[in-house]
Amino acid sequence: MIRVVFFLIAVGLLALGFAWLADRPGDVVLTWQGRQFETSLMVVTVAILALFVALILILALIALLLGSPFMLRRHLRRGRGERAYEAISRGLIAVGAGDLVAARQHVAEARRIAPAEPLSLLLSAQAAQLGGDRGAADGAFRTMASRADTKALGLHGLHIEARRRGDHATAHAFAEEAARENPSLGWAGKAVLEFRCLTGDWAGALALLEGSKRSLDKETYRRQRAVMLTARALATEETDRDNAKAFALEANKLAPTLVPAATLAGRMLAEGGELRKASRIVNKAWLAHPHPDLAQVLSELRFGDAARDRLKRIEALAKKVPGHVEGALALARAALDAREFAKARAALASFLAAPTRRVALLMAELERIEHNNEGRAREWIARALNAAPDPAWTAEGHISERWLPVSPSGKLDAFQWRVPVTGMPSPATAIAPREPTPVAAVAAAAVVRNDEPIGSGGPAVLQKPAEPKPDGSPASAAAAPALRRVSPPQPKPDAVIPLVHAPDDPGPVVADEDETSAEPSNGGWRKIFE
Repeated sequence: MIRVVFFLIAVGLLALGFAWLADRPGDVVLTWQGRQFETSLMVVTVAILALFVALILILALIALLLGSPFMLRRHLRRGRGERAYEAISRGLIAVGAGDLVAARQHVAEARRIAPAEPLSLLLSAQAAQLGGDRGAADGAFRTMASRADTKALGLHGLHIEARRRGDHATAHAFAEEAARENPSLGWAGKAVLEFRCLTGDWAGALALLEGSKRSLDKETYRRQRAVMLTARALATEETDRDNAKAFALEANKLAPTLVPAATLAGRMLAEGGELRKASRIVNKAWLAHPHPDLAQVLSELRFGDAARDRLKRIEALAKKVPGHVEGALALARAALDAREFAKARAALASFLAAPTRRVALLMAELERIEHNNEGRAREWIARALNAAPDPAWTAEGHISERWLPVSPSGKLDAFQWRVPVTGMPSPATAIAPREPTPVAAVAAAAVVRNDEPIGSGGPAVLQKPAEPKPDGSPASAAAAPALRRVSPPQPKPDAVIPLVHAPDDPGPVVADEDETSAEPSNGGWRKIFE
């Protein structure tokens, strides 16, 4: 609209100029080499304008002739770019749809037309991942990592490929490099944090968490720091009790309802004679999440207390969560220790119609101690075999007898106290000890997945990770368990790009017979097959 207005203004001014000249007629006389030329002013003006237009047309024609090779080259390049864009676009769509044949055809066309295009390299890597050609995918990602514009994407792909191979050290190196190049990369920071947590480098993990504090909300930061401090306190409990106590208290201050932090802080305070503070910490965590470890800490608050004194404390604790099975179990255990059999039966009475395994086993013990009735005790033990499972520390299909700060895949604060999926047996299988073997601290824990049938013997006890050495380096495990038929973990890294069919998802991998040997390999979490 503005251009139209300016055009009309220019035409109007030009018309006014010609009208002004027409109203003021005159003659123009030109004398040159003895000859005289005479004409009107209007004719001269029109001739000058025509000459000016002709000059402009001549210059434009010369420029067109001189620039035609460049224009032709630009036109060909534009057409080539459009064909490359179409090939890459259709190739990525084929990768997302899982059409390997079409994807390879478009990869070949994209390489022929635009081999150095970043998206062409990405398409090559994605098609190689889809076809299972790890070498080609690794080569494409290395090419991207060598370029400034695609370095972050290349490092991400190399990190994923290294995790596929189980080369966690190389994967960590790529993540560290990516984090140094671009600290805002979320996957790199997360990968570095997971690696430090898995290797027990809690000081390094805490330092990394402090560096990313601004990108986290307050609650997430406090919870993650509390979990790391609790893990560090557990790792240094035997070697440096003063620092372990300080870590546990800080963790409890950051997350008062974190059961492992409250348990450790309460126990260490009680050992130091700070009974009121310990009781206050345990009671606060108990109100939020009743847990047997908290009940045990409160029961053993005073060393050398009589069983009846412990029973009084547990009675007060159970009254704070009326009707909760953990309160009933804690009260029944304390009453059984104090030989108050009537109180033990009364505490469990409301759970006998559909008892959990711990309830059934406690009733079997009660029948054996109170009445020496071995027959009734065996009946309760038989009911325990088919009873509903009790809550346990579970994460990603694994269970553990004790809380752990990271899951087998490295996720922080993944273990939750809850009832495992249906079909998860609760009693632990026996693990035969063997000679100490130097393995990484992260490999010291034995875990079991939730796919074991009832009666298979149940999950293995998850061993406590090795404590770090005084110099801060991760210590090797003192005695790793010997497990029958183990299978290496199958990491599932995130996709490089969000496609319908993520080429980075390795899918189900069937273990070979030689992979299920009796000796666990170094590194990683393990799953037991019966």
